Parts: sequence; structure tokens; C-alpha cells
Amino acid sequence: MSEIAEPQAVGKGAEALAIRRLAYADLPGVLSIERRAFVTPWSMAMFVLELSKSSGVCLAAVSGETLRGYLVCSRYAEMWHLMNVAVDPEHRREGVASTLITHLLAEIDGSDKVMLEVRGSNEGAIEMYRRFGFGAVGHRRRYYQDNGEDALVMELELGRAG
Repeated sequence: MSEIAEPQAVGKGAEALAIRRLAYADLPGVLSIERRAFVTPWSMAMFVLELSKSSGVCLAAVSGETLRGYLVCSRYAEMWHLMNVAVDPEHRREGVASTLITHLLAEIDGSDKVMLEVRGSNEGAIEMYRRFGFGAVGHRRRYYQDNGEDALVMELELGRAG
């Protein structure tokens, strides 16, 4: 993948969106989105750790100079773990998360799997993952610390990405 992907317009009247590698300089914007997007946000240290891993893929979706969303995916043996996808709440439903995932899947295409956990109540995210070919493979009981909600575990065989 090139450092800056070809910009593309997403959403109604949206500016062009470019996908590039997430950088340490993006972390203030990442933390701002993270705190508005999640009840239990990741810490700065968690993002620094993921950015420091050479085997991971961390992507930023930017419009002009403004961060619209990001994605963090780590590699574990024969499995990719999509750990975090977040979009600025003011720019949800504009295709930002789908664009990030499309770029991730193009970069890691191969014979491996991608897995993720998602709140069972997050129907919008579950439907988006299903459109990419992810299927439910299990549950993690009481996975979310804030309310004890279960996580739905989903997987995608990369050879079947769609």
C-alpha cells in the first residue's frame, strides 16, 4: 500500500478522504475521537504500543488535514486481529469505516484470517462487518468492562473477502 492512498469522496458532499499510515503525530486526534466514540477508550500507551509493532497495520482516514477515523490491526501467528475501528461521531455513516476496512483487507490479503470482537448490541457495525464477509464464530462472555456486555466474535477468511 502506498503511504497515501488515492483520495476518494465519501458521504454526501464530503471532501476527499485519503487513507494513510497512522502516525504518532496523529495520537492527539486519535484520543479525541476515541474518547467520544467509546465508553471505555484506549489509553495513549495502548496506541503507542500498537504503533510500535512492525507487524501491525494502523491506518488513518483523513480529509484535508483532519482525522476522520482510524483502524488498528495486529498480527498474531496466522491470524490478524482487528482491534479498533473508530470514526469521529460527527462523520459516522459516511463510509469512513468501510473505506478503512477496504484498505486494510487489500493490504493483508492472503491465506490468513481476520478476527474481531464487537458488542452484540452494535447492529450497525455487525452489519458492516457482514457486508465484508465476516461471520459470527462465537461469543466472549462479559467482554466489555463498562457494562459486562458480551462480545460477538467474527472472522473472515481472507481468500473470501468480498
